[in-house]
Parts: sequence; C-alpha cells; structure tokens
Amino acid sequence: MVPNRPFRQTPTNAKGKLLEAAVQLVRGNGFAATSVDQLCAHAGVTKGAFFHHFASKEALGVAAADYWSECTGAFFAEAPFHHHADPVDRVLGYIDLRLSLIGGPVESFSCVAGTMVQEAFRSSAAIRIACEASIMGNARALEADIAEAMVQRGVTGTTAESLSRHVQVVIQGAFVVAKTQEESAAPDMARDALRHLRRYFEFLFRVPQERSADQ
Repeated sequence: MVPNRPFRQTPTNAKGKLLEAAVQLVRGNGFAATSVDQLCAHAGVTKGAFFHHFASKEALGVAAADYWSECTGAFFAEAPFHHHADPVDRVLGYIDLRLSLIGGPVESFSCVAGTMVQEAFRSSAAIRIACEASIMGNARALEADIAEAMVQRGVTGTTAESLSRHVQVVIQGAFVVAKTQEESAAPDMARDALRHLRRYFEFLFRVPQERSADQ
C-alpha cells in the first residue's frame, strides 16, 4: 500500500494546505459534501485565507485538479518503468505501478479528478475541463510508449491515442466499482480490473506466456 501522500510535499503555506485538504477530503467525502468550513478546518487556516486564494469553492476545485495533475504527473514521470528498453515492458510496467498503488481504503488510492468530475460534469464546466486535462494528461503520458510497442509488435486496427485512453477508462472504472464494496474488499476489486487490463496488453502485444507468468 502507498499512503495518502506518497508523492506530494507537505505544504507549508495556506494555499498549499488548502489544496492538500481538498485532495484528502474530496477523495473521502466527495466534492459536494466537502464544505469551505471543512476545508479550512482541515487545513488549519481561516476562511479569510481561503477567499484570499480562491474566489469560490469551484475555483478551489479547479485548482485541486491542477494540483493533482502536477503532483501525479511528476510522480509518474520519475517512475522506474521508464528505464525499460522494451516499450512493451514500459507499458506493462506502468500498469504494474498502478497496481502497486492500490491498497487500503478507497480514498487512499482513488483519483481526485475522477471523483470530482463524476459530481460536477454538468454543474461546473470549469471543473470538468480541469479534470479532463488531468485524466487525459495521464493518458497522453503513456501514448508514446504504446505507439512504439505497436510498431515493434505489428499491432494495427487501432491507435496509441485510443489505447492510452482505454487504460485510463479501466483505471477510473476500477475506482468507481471499488467504491461499491466494503472497505476490506475494495482494493481487490480494483486490482482485479487492472490485472485484466495487463492481460489485455499481453495478448495485444503477444507477450510469451512464460514471460507473462514471471511478472
């Protein structure tokens, strides 16, 4: 299990504390159920400090999605799977890393952007756009490795862009379905979906069974 703050620096100023509070409270309670008062209490700042940095709760939601994008983007950019020479190993390594991040209560491994957009996709275009940028940014980060793997293995009939989006669809869907489970069963539900995703890419890229079994 990776803890709730595995890739984010401990904030030292009011704005950073509010963004970190948003990450933790939105993951656990949802965006609509998280009030400005709760955010301020969790962050240990005044309501005046909140409105000094954010014009509204919606503005905080947009900033939280951007903050999440920045932190997760840096984390995945520095991950060891990039060191694999074979692009197939890089793609599978990304999925393996995502698998390793799943553990504990759902709010410790789910996605802030995915959680917010489920609530606000109709009510806030600004939040929807920020969440789309976050989720699709993760997809685009994997696109070059998938494209190289497709050329190497002669995969046709689809695009790297479409496949990279599919990875995020499975991950986000896994988080949603995990939320339907009792806390003890939620991680296994999410991991099961990602194991099927890994298996799909093994078949697509024709990874030998003996090699796959060693992963």
